[in-house]
Amino acid sequence: SEGKPTNVLFILCCKLGTDAIGAYGEKEVHTPNIDSLADSGMLFNNCYTPQSLCGPARASIITGAYPHGHGLMKNVYPTMPGGLPTIYQEPIPDPFRDTRFKLWYGFPFFLDISGYATGHIGKWHLGYREIFNPIYHGFDQFAGYVSGNVDYHAHLDRMGVRDWWQNNVLADEPGYTTHLITRHALDFIREHGQERFLLYLAYEAPHDPYQGPSDPPIRVESHVVPNQYGKDHIPRAYREMVQAMDQGIGQVLGLLEELELDQNTLVWFLSDNGANRHGNNGPLRGFKGGLYEGGHRVPAIAWWPSVIPSQSVCEDLAISLDVMPTLLALTGATPSDEHPLDGVSLIRALRGGAMDSQERELYWSHGTQLAMRQGPWKLMMQAQHPEKRELYQLGQGIGEQHDLVAKEPERVSTMVKKIQDWYEQVNRGATLQEPEIQ
Repeated sequence: SEGKPTNVLFILCCKLGTDAIGAYGEKEVHTPNIDSLADSGMLFNNCYTPQSLCGPARASIITGAYPHGHGLMKNVYPTMPGGLPTIYQEPIPDPFRDTRFKLWYGFPFFLDISGYATGHIGKWHLGYREIFNPIYHGFDQFAGYVSGNVDYHAHLDRMGVRDWWQNNVLADEPGYTTHLITRHALDFIREHGQERFLLYLAYEAPHDPYQGPSDPPIRVESHVVPNQYGKDHIPRAYREMVQAMDQGIGQVLGLLEELELDQNTLVWFLSDNGANRHGNNGPLRGFKGGLYEGGHRVPAIAWWPSVIPSQSVCEDLAISLDVMPTLLALTGATPSDEHPLDGVSLIRALRGGAMDSQERELYWSHGTQLAMRQGPWKLMMQAQHPEKRELYQLGQGIGEQHDLVAKEPERVSTMVKKIQDWYEQVNRGATLQEPEIQ
């Protein structure tokens, strides 16, 4: 049977840096349950996301495509009409000859075909209008919010609009979002524990607003209220937010063990991008929203007791684009010929084998910034000003402090050409969003 898992639990947190949990060296924030995943599973030391913003990174996870492919190049806000296209939409008439609007399926559709019950709980952030709701992306069930963040207690988005849903119906319920997300996850697993299931569990933490379980609401309905925090509030609240998430993960893992599903479940823990200035990126340079390591290098842990060796460490290059091809391969689902995947299956790595990471190349585009990783080498440049470039050898220091452009002219020339070719290719086949979002 190739050890195929009966169930898949994909846990995604929001802008958690690589050094924000104990398994990566954090001392002040206690995350024993996340740490236990690493202790009895696999810790990834070179895992990235294809964008350093929440929405584009999340769209890439469920489509397996670079942001150019699915069309969400930046975060969607309430005033924008766009979102991740679904098969329920009619193609928008294209005013340009050389571009086109694609329809995206995403892994829940393929897993549904393979007989999986699918659920999404927590943060969505792939479009505000009903047509972008998770239930139109192949999820059988949805409980959570569609915006980038909500007040943890009042469940209001940044515009003061109520944003807590049961499927495609506004159905606010009292409670701290982290606790609600955990409760819905437990209910989903109890309901589908005798079936094969995929649960996409997307915690809000530790995204702002910075509120611990006992903090008061901040936002007011129908009003835009700026976040205001007292002295020393954020570090304390941040710690409580991460620890509440860790406790929830512990409850979910405990239920898997109670129902005797733990040996037959692949659990994948990941962050959508690096931390902002209130988080902890450790020795990494930069923060969310940029292409230095701190913006898109993320903590990642895979846990599958019957397959993954305990205390495994993967040093190979990985990216969240790999989630979809890995899940498809593990579950026996068939990828779409219409939408080639930009990631690769990590099954070999999960089983303790080495991947050929020295030959792998990863690419990023953020605004006018471009970057590429080739083995231990990372090149950064400006799309419109390719003469502005930086080169780092991450094997000699992950802090990106020593620019080697002047010492490696041939390598720089080769990598610049590769980035330019990639950038031209992805733009040529890019998906259009609706005109109003441009």
